Amino acid sequence: MIEIVDTKIDVEAVRKSVESQICGAAVLFTGSTRRFTCGRETEKLFYECYPSMALAKMRELHQIACQRWDIHACSIVHRIGEVDLGEVSIAVATSSPHRKNSFESAQWLIDTLKKTVPIWKKEIWTDGSTEWVHPDNNSPQQPM
Repeated sequence: MIEIVDTKIDVEAVRKSVESQICGAAVLFTGSTRRFTCGRETEKLFYECYPSMALAKMRELHQIACQRWDIHACSIVHRIGEVDLGEVSIAVATSSPHRKNSFESAQWLIDTLKKTVPIWKKEIWTDGSTEWVHPDNNSPQQPM
């Protein structure tokens, strides 16, 4: 399951997509909108991408993870559009016969995805200001 969606992510479906009776381990990571970033209060986030480019890169990361670790299944779902406080914007799940491969591959996937997949995030602050976050940085740009 490699998807970009514009509605709430079905986290349970992502988890189930990697289940297998041959696996003793499954790791599910979700990233959600937090209230504060660098001391500023967030109202919501907005994600934007060019879907075909983002999906191609997500598929590439999936392939690399499957080659690098002994994982049985891997799913990546990213949400675009408005994401309110507490809502999930990314879900990554992996399964493997043993936990080490699931943990390591899931961490590598989320860390690498945030740096390399062309999905842009706009922080919408409670004071009415907004700030785009560069995909290879993923921390708010310093005001000029």
